[in-house]
Amino acid sequence: MSASDRTALRSGNWIANQPYLLLSITALCWAGNAIVGRLAAGHIPPVTLSFLRWSLAFLVILPFAWNHLVRDWAAIRGRFGTMVVLSITGISAFNTMQYWALEHTQALNTLLLQSSAPLFVAIWSLLLLGIRMTLAQAGGLAVSLTGVLIILLQGDLTTLRNIEFNIGDIIFVTALAIFGLYSTLSFKRPQIHGLSFVGFTFGCGAAALIPLLIWELLTRPMMQLNTANLLTLFYVAVFPSTVAYLCFNRGVHLIGANRAAAFFHVVPMFGAAMAIVFLGERPQPFHVIGFALVLTGVFIASRRPAAAG
Repeated sequence: MSASDRTALRSGNWIANQPYLLLSITALCWAGNAIVGRLAAGHIPPVTLSFLRWSLAFLVILPFAWNHLVRDWAAIRGRFGTMVVLSITGISAFNTMQYWALEHTQALNTLLLQSSAPLFVAIWSLLLLGIRMTLAQAGGLAVSLTGVLIILLQGDLTTLRNIEFNIGDIIFVTALAIFGLYSTLSFKRPQIHGLSFVGFTFGCGAAALIPLLIWELLTRPMMQLNTANLLTLFYVAVFPSTVAYLCFNRGVHLIGANRAAAFFHVVPMFGAAMAIVFLGERPQPFHVIGFALVLTGVFIASRRPAAAG
């Protein structure tokens, strides 16, 4: 058991050692981010949305992270290059490209493509860490992907013929490949407190966007300060940023990138559930079948491998 695990247990912080719950919370927040990002398209430019999201998240987390950052600064400085790469891939690039993609593609496309994320994690894990996906992980991901397809296609495979892939889909696939790199590289981060990690990456990631922000402000209309846009900024700064990244990073630390990647399939599952709750869609048999397959696949893929011998 690591020192951070012992500290969490001593402080009674039970949730910090529940990776499946943490990763489920992450998936829920990110499902909401896809919906909010799509609604924001055309109202808040993508770089502006991403910069304000991470700047606000940094300000939210800084009071809690400051003492940890001061204490961990020597370790951060020792792996400064890795920390900057993590900030750019996981914070700056991925989220900006996601919002950019949502200006050009439908929500159905992005939810469907989201399920390819574990494949990118597996590829990067093999290339950078020499970690091969186990047979159980591959089988579990296949099962959960089948469930996702059933939900998104409403049990009708002919729906695939109506999906038109465009530049937005290409942008989003590229973003997922970048996030797969972040997920894998996070395993090489220095042994620092979780608040130190998110505090640095949030701030560095936001700062890295400043050149693009200046370019966007000079070439596109500025965001209007209205209630809808301010509520959007509040949501993306708190839930898919602060809450989700704390949960995701802790979950990866506890069970590894490959096993945690199975929870990417839960994102479109929650997206479908949100459509039922907020858009008034009625649950159908394909929802039940799809949900069952997704949960089964996640359970299979995220289980701890059996010890050899």
